[in-house]
Amino acid sequence: MASLNTFGAILSHAIELESQLSAWYGHLGEAEKAKAADKRRKKLERARRENVVEITLEPIEGLSADDYALDLSGDSADAQAAAAQIAARFYADVAPKINVRAAQRALERCGREHSA
Repeated sequence: MASLNTFGAILSHAIELESQLSAWYGHLGEAEKAKAADKRRKKLERARRENVVEITLEPIEGLSADDYALDLSGDSADAQAAAAQIAARFYADVAPKINVRAAQRALERCGREHSA
C-alpha cells in the first residue's frame, strides 16, 4: 500500500494517474480525452516544480494510493466514467490536505475537469 503522506507523494501520484489515463484514452481512440489528461499532467508537473520550495514538511495522513487505483482494463463508456469518477474522488480528497494554495487550486481544477 503506497501512502500518500507528503506533498511530493500526492503530486507524483496525480501525475502518474494522468499519465495512465492519457495512455489509456489514447489506446481507446479518445484523442481529446488523452490530450486533456496530458495537459493536466503537465500542469501538475509545473505545480510540483514551482511550489516545492514553498511547502512545509508537515505530514499528510489518511490517504492511500490503493484507494484510488484505476481499472483500465475496459473500453466501454461505463469504464471511462468509472475511471473519471475515481480520478475526481482522488482530487477531491487530496486537494484540501495540500497547504500550498497554488498546488491546491491545480488539484481542484483537475478534479472539476474529471467531474465534467
